[in-house]
Amino acid sequence: MSFSLDARLSRDTDFVGDLPLCRVLLMNDSRWPWLILVPRREGLVELADLDATDRAQLIEEAAQTAGWLKAQANADKINVGALGNVVRQLHVHVVARHAGDPAWPGPVWGFGAAVPYNKDEARDLIGAIRAALRL
Repeated sequence: MSFSLDARLSRDTDFVGDLPLCRVLLMNDSRWPWLILVPRREGLVELADLDATDRAQLIEEAAQTAGWLKAQANADKINVGALGNVVRQLHVHVVARHAGDPAWPGPVWGFGAAVPYNKDEARDLIGAIRAALRL
């Protein structure tokens, strides 16, 4: 089964690892702890493009990453969304939010300019995610 990651997702994220269905990516924007899950299936655009088994697996993996992210970031709210208006490849955003963060209570998408992680921050966060999710 072939799988290729959309070029924009590849450019804007750091590779974390692979869960049974999804590639886990860290959005390179330190303003919000933000993971992206991309099902490793070719040609997916919509959630309905997944078969029932993979849809259920995607929800489990989103819940797993959301649970860890909420605890790790002490988040007030976890936003989970699959927009796909810019990047058509099916992907799910899992974003930790805090009351009073720069975009609160609005969406993070398109809000200001990304603030990239420095290399040490990214390495440490990726290591913590890998350990927690057993990647």
